[in-house]
Order: sequence, then C-alpha cells, then structure tokens
Amino acid sequence: MADVERARGRRSRALEPRLSRHGALGGGENFAATFRELGALAYAGATVSANVIDLRTSRVLVGIDDRIVLPTGGIGKILLLIEVAARLTSREFSAYAILDKSPADVAGGAGIWQYLQAPSLPVADLAALVGATDDNLATNALLRHVGLDAVRARAESLGLARTALLDRARDVRGPDDAPQVSVGSTAELAWLVGALARGEVVDVTTSERVIGWLSLNSDTSLVASAFGMDPLAHETTDHNSLLINKTGSGAGIRAEVGAFRGIRSSVAYSVTVQFSDDELAMRMAVLDAMRTIGLDILEYVH
Repeated sequence: MADVERARGRRSRALEPRLSRHGALGGGENFAATFRELGALAYAGATVSANVIDLRTSRVLVGIDDRIVLPTGGIGKILLLIEVAARLTSREFSAYAILDKSPADVAGGAGIWQYLQAPSLPVADLAALVGATDDNLATNALLRHVGLDAVRARAESLGLARTALLDRARDVRGPDDAPQVSVGSTAELAWLVGALARGEVVDVTTSERVIGWLSLNSDTSLVASAFGMDPLAHETTDHNSLLINKTGSGAGIRAEVGAFRGIRSSVAYSVTVQFSDDELAMRMAVLDAMRTIGLDILEYVH
C-alpha cells in the first residue's frame, strides 16, 4: 500500500500544473544547448515540447511546453505493450498464445513481420517485435486481440489525460479514421517511462516485461544517437550506461521517450517536434537538435 501511495504521489507531482511553460530546475545549466536548439526550431516554425526528469530526485530538469498534446507516432504503442504485459501477468492469456496474420492487420511501414514467412507468432514475440522495430503488423494483431478500448481504459487508469493510442496502424488514413496513431504530452510520457523504470506501472512484473521489450528498440537515431550505444544490442549496461527508449516518426513528426542511466544519475526524458517537412534541411535541423538534447542528458548522467 505504501508503494502505491508513493507512486500516486510521484504521478501527482509530475502532472500538476507549473507556473511557467518554459523552465529548468536543478540542472538548467546542464541543458543550455537544449534550450538554444529547441528555441531555434521554434523560431523556424516548429512546435517543440520536452520534459526531462531526474529519476533519483524527481526534479524537473527541462520543461518546454510539456503539457501540450502533439502527435507522437508509434510512441503510443507503449500503452499497448502495457496492456499486453498486464494480461500476461494476470494470466488472462499465455505468452505462448498464437496469433495469426490477418489481411485486416496488414500495414506497411515499420516492422519486419511483413517480410517474414511465419504466418503466426506467439503474443510475447509480437510484443518484442513492437518494442524492437515498432512493427505495424504485430501492433495490429495485438490490438485485434486485446482491443483498443482496453488500451484506452488502461491509459486512463494510469492517470494519463493527454496521452493515448488512438488507432491501429494504417497505410492510408481516411476521413473516418483518427488523424494520428497516437498523441501525448511530454510531461506525461516522461512520467510514464520513469514509472516503468521504477516498476510502478500496474506492478513490478508488468513494468519489467515492458522494459524488456523496450530495451530491444533498434532506433537510436534521435535523442539516443548521442549515447554511443549499439543500436542493435543495448539491452544490458554498456560503459556504465543503460538505455530504454521508444521513438515515433511520421510526416513532420519526430518524437522519443526514454530512460537513461549513467554513473552519476538517471533521467526519464520525452521530446516531440512537429515541423513542416517540406525541405530536407528542416528535417536535419530537427535531428541535430534532438541529438543535442541527448548530449546534454549524457553530460548530466555521467
């Protein structure tokens, strides 16, 4: 019971309104480059949002428009992984339960199951594919199995008011479809990944399952590009660093949420940038800015 109350207290502190929309507490000097680079993107017309929290002290190190709701691409699939993990923990179904490919699940883009010959895979393997490659086909199969309404209810039970998985993965979004796969606020997303890292989402076993899947993520092209990790194998400690992360991308969207542990400290972070993707130069500026955030985080934790 005490653990539950502490978790609720941390969530309340993380989500309560702040006096300023832009700020840095107890570490702002470490993130001067972050504010400069994200400020430059904002002046160039992008919408930026960022939140960085010290996991040992719960101090907010960076808060830049972190309450606004922005599209987050595949990041909302974390909520699906939480629901799947919770059902595995409660033994509602088995990790070995087999799900078939369905024509209705087919979606291009991210993922490798669409290229594999296997017509069926276990639930746990599909969750691993989502964590490792943001797999759209695996996502849709899992969503068909657990239901989008259940994922939404799980998010609400966690106190998430600005973060949601809105829809399945689709090649084309029609007028009757949700305009985005997922949306979120960086304050809520940073809190969520921090709570996962502390074992506070549903329970320790559920949190550890999700952390295990996220540790397989092969996309370190954004914030995590600064951490020097092996993109294909960083599920264990490397140079006294440990990373879990999930990225989201789309037309004019780059987002990342993660937790990073170093020698001196550990942080949870979330960054989303929405921008006009008409020119390659703007996209490259966004990628450079996100790497700069990673460099500031690296310096802080080490």
